[in-house]
Amino acid sequence: MHRFGNTSLLAAGVAALAAVAGFVGLPGAGMEGTDFGVSQENALAAKSQQLFGVKGHIRRSSTEQVSAEDATSNPLSLVTLAKGLEARVVTAGGIAGHSIDMMALWPNDTDPEYIIACNEQRTGTPGVQRINIETGTVETILTGTRNCDPMHRTPWNTIFVGEEAGGGPDGGRMYELIDPLNTTDVTLDRSTGTFSGGAGAANFAVRPALGRLSFEGLAVYPNGVVYFGDENRPATGTPGGAYNKFLPTTLRDPAAGPIADLGESPLSEGRVYGLRLGRHSDGTDYGQGTQTGLGMWVEIPSSPDPDLRAQAATLNLTGYYRPEDLAIDLAARDAGDIRMCGNNPGNEDVDQNWGETFCLTDGTIAAAASNTATPQVQYLVMGNPAINMPDNIAYQPGTGNWVIHEDAANTFGGPHNNDLWDCLDDGKDDNLQSDGCIRIGTLNDMTAEWTGGLFDATGKRFFVSVQHNITGAGTVIEITGWHVPGADRRGGNSRR
Repeated sequence: MHRFGNTSLLAAGVAALAAVAGFVGLPGAGMEGTDFGVSQENALAAKSQQLFGVKGHIRRSSTEQVSAEDATSNPLSLVTLAKGLEARVVTAGGIAGHSIDMMALWPNDTDPEYIIACNEQRTGTPGVQRINIETGTVETILTGTRNCDPMHRTPWNTIFVGEEAGGGPDGGRMYELIDPLNTTDVTLDRSTGTFSGGAGAANFAVRPALGRLSFEGLAVYPNGVVYFGDENRPATGTPGGAYNKFLPTTLRDPAAGPIADLGESPLSEGRVYGLRLGRHSDGTDYGQGTQTGLGMWVEIPSSPDPDLRAQAATLNLTGYYRPEDLAIDLAARDAGDIRMCGNNPGNEDVDQNWGETFCLTDGTIAAAASNTATPQVQYLVMGNPAINMPDNIAYQPGTGNWVIHEDAANTFGGPHNNDLWDCLDDGKDDNLQSDGCIRIGTLNDMTAEWTGGLFDATGKRFFVSVQHNITGAGTVIEITGWHVPGADRRGGNSRR
């Protein structure tokens, strides 16, 4: 268990920390001879039930390597979970794509029956698949995507899916699907942007208004405003991946029900803006070194199919190291505010650049839609050798906690596996960072990573993919066992 940059636990006092230290078996009955940071970490772990809804934490990453034979016969041997958490296999054994990544629950988060999933492989393999949560049956919806990665169910009950396929004329695109249960074995021609064959080809549409880049993280709001990043790394002085905001030409009424036709979607037409931080000196204080703080949205020149990666360089947008997943703070959304958190993984393998989790705010939902808000980026979790190259992220309803997925080479300090981290949001203390994280899952497979995790509406069911695992087969599991009191425990911070 590791804890990051927060002093709020000090309020418990030295006596409480000494008692906790005794509970976890640290050397000495008091503080003498005990590293103070370790005492803080153990104090957080001792409160795992209260703060995280689990009965304990995992002290260290696994160093095991399960065999392909054992993982095939028992897919749950791929994972070790914190005490109190339990897992079951949703699907495994070669019927799902090898690289199942991000997923969406269908028809809703309250009582989901299916997972609609991206398979992050090349065009000749299934790109979008439908997984029956109860039976594990897998059917292919679409073939022909390149590196299908982002996958979300929109508030108007369509599937919004994209490609992590770079910028330029052949870069990644976004697509929208209506009626995913009655769409099967359709083929995409990426060169023409057309769909054919199978059943329900007309249920798909290309969404060129969102441009081209390596789509990864998406945050889709009920009025049709979308935030997204470019999964791009810095190279030879370029700034890395930028974040963008799509404003539909016609905002959707958030109270409206599901659409009946793709022509009703707010994603069919709109404008894109890029994030540039630095408002000092009349907005000229931008560039390297200005990756947090206040900023502005810079309009991307109008184009039928804009190359957003090229525009990011031209417009000097703020760059990050391979922006990955984004997750909406649902409590903030329900209060009428824009707040989302996401990951920039960095590069642990070569650079010991551990990455970070950040949060982006953009004022109220109304102000964001009129583009009158001032965006702000602040770090939530700073990476380190234990939690590094964060990839996907999931917001847990009921607790307001964030589950961060690792996708690291994990070679620093000796081989070890990727982990799941459960992180508190920022509380009422002076800083803006997480009040602490504990390790709740670790893989027993050096070839695999956690990805695509998402909670149902209760916050008690967590669906996640064990990607690239040693069996060579797509493996999705469901994790349960959280104690969720049904109320956001974040406590709020007046700076938001």
